[in-house]
Amino acid sequence: MLGEYRISGRRASEIAASVERGVGSGHLAPGHVLPPLRELAERLEVNPNTVAAAYRTLRERGVIETAGRRGSRVRPRPASTSRGSLRVEAPPGVRDLGEGNPDPALLPELGPALAAAAAAHAESPGLYGEAPVVPEFAAYARTAMDADGVPEGPVAVTSGSLDAIERVLAAHLRPGDAVAVEDPGWGSVLDLVPALGLRVVPVEVDDEGPLVADVERVLRAGARALVVTDRAQNPTGASVSAGRARDLRAVLARHPSVLLIEDDHGHAIVDLPLHPLAGTTDHWAFVRSAAKAYGPDLRVAVLTGDTVTVDRVAGRQRLGPGWVSRLLQRAVLHLWTSDAVDTAAVARSYGERRDALVHALAERGVAAHGRSGMNVWVPVSDETGAIARLLHAGWAVAPGARFRMGTPQAVRLTVSPLAEADIGPLADAVAAAAAPARPVTYG
Repeated sequence: MLGEYRISGRRASEIAASVERGVGSGHLAPGHVLPPLRELAERLEVNPNTVAAAYRTLRERGVIETAGRRGSRVRPRPASTSRGSLRVEAPPGVRDLGEGNPDPALLPELGPALAAAAAAHAESPGLYGEAPVVPEFAAYARTAMDADGVPEGPVAVTSGSLDAIERVLAAHLRPGDAVAVEDPGWGSVLDLVPALGLRVVPVEVDDEGPLVADVERVLRAGARALVVTDRAQNPTGASVSAGRARDLRAVLARHPSVLLIEDDHGHAIVDLPLHPLAGTTDHWAFVRSAAKAYGPDLRVAVLTGDTVTVDRVAGRQRLGPGWVSRLLQRAVLHLWTSDAVDTAAVARSYGERRDALVHALAERGVAAHGRSGMNVWVPVSDETGAIARLLHAGWAVAPGARFRMGTPQAVRLTVSPLAEADIGPLADAVAAAAAPARPVTYG
């Protein structure tokens, strides 16, 4: 219960502020149950509608959650808490497999692309009032998506995938709406959804993508949006197969009002084909970022979707940043058209390291997941203990808590820093760390 902390206020804004102060000070810890509406209204001598408005504001801000008859309680994870803070710092002498970065050796030189962009700028300087998307950039991106079976739609450009996902969610949803997300899934999305005042609804994932029955369940329960990673899912490496895509499209066709957002996280770093789900609902968006194949500091992502969705995103973008730098768009276009990245070689390099680690772990009796991309997901019985034992053995990995909600404990390993000689020693260390801790006896 509330202990010594007393909620105060006469107006809804004052009551909400009082609860937020209690949460911020730690007097209202995560999980604390708030008083029922009428009880608090009587205590404060206000109308129950005033308390209801305060609680509604707190839900929209992601401070509290309501579970039907079980009442309202402080969120277990306040929306302001970033899952990215759940990291293991690699001390000197420890190999860091936790950051999730691409292999710098596989990233292209940016000098020629930036020089080409600068030359184009010298001939025709970018000024206010010009189209926010470079026409040649849009045409090339649209042609590539056409080849992969992504339905026709206009093209917008955002500052990375997460920026696109945020803008699409904000274009259609209202605070309190439920968003179905993968569990385990990208920690940044798991942070973003509640930060927007939306409710996270977990959907289980296997190596072929979101489970069909789970998607059906959450959509029937009222989820307004579904976020799916098509390839190289972070953290599990899942990739939506042809059969899974067919079954998911059938589910989505029965729920045409659901907003579908697809993130093609593995574009240009995996060799598995794309099986898009787009076009089965009235409103949809498909996102591709340049980050993994061309460099995380290139904050450029391509967004397409139905006309209403893209128009809303572009319109709101004009009122804020206006556009993503056309210099960066031209630089990325040069990288694409000059074949600066050998995508087949990149996919093969990550695939060989990932498959070798998964195979080595299997030989040691450790089940691991890594169908595509640069990450391997290893279930463990004791996440904290496994991380500590791996640190002691010289390896820093990412805690599974950064990526999961209701799924079992695990750790994520990024293979991009690995050489062939690392696979065996790492597999030995993971096998030892993943084993249940032996009980200590005295006597």
